[in-house]
Amino acid sequence: MRSPTQPTPKAAKIPHQDLPAKIFHWVSLVSLFLMIASGLQIYNANPVFGGREGIHIPPILGLGGWLAGGRHWHFATMWIFALNLLWYGIYVVLTRRWRHRYMSSKDAKALVFSQNNKRKNYAWHRLVYTLLIPILLLSIFTGLGMFKPAQFYWIVDSFGGWDALRITHFMAVPITICLAAIHSQLGRNVGGDRLLDSMFWSDQSALSDQD
Repeated sequence: MRSPTQPTPKAAKIPHQDLPAKIFHWVSLVSLFLMIASGLQIYNANPVFGGREGIHIPPILGLGGWLAGGRHWHFATMWIFALNLLWYGIYVVLTRRWRHRYMSSKDAKALVFSQNNKRKNYAWHRLVYTLLIPILLLSIFTGLGMFKPAQFYWIVDSFGGWDALRITHFMAVPITICLAAIHSQLGRNVGGDRLLDSMFWSDQSALSDQD
């Protein structure tokens, strides 16, 4: 039996994410998967590395069945992904979530000077979250150049030509996947599995663990 003088332990704080954040993560996850699969289908038609007879991806990983099918899937999903990123960006600005979601000067100082591992984990988490934004925008920017090279010829020219544009767009994919994986792991380090689960599922799952 607990002594009256003993302090009651604080209940673990249950992570909470607003519904728009959950929708954003789900739409991003599904659309990113479809873009990668259809992008691999397009890649196999003319590999970036080694020319037409270069390195090919196993066909089972592709989506669309052939070049035109892959393009239809890829560009249709691109608009979903881009619009999802756009509305969430507006939501972040209007709700001022950027104040505690993205890298700040305080986080930079924590990475250099702090001896608190938890505080440094928060800083690393925000740094990776912030780095994801320009990489995603680069993917969309280069994708537009490949979607309409005649209309957006200046995008192609800004990368020094078609081949350089394709390589940049292709390399943005593994970079995005790596950053997303690091982002997830750092989120787990900061808030455990409950924080990661709260990005996609109802907070009720966390509540049930308290019963």
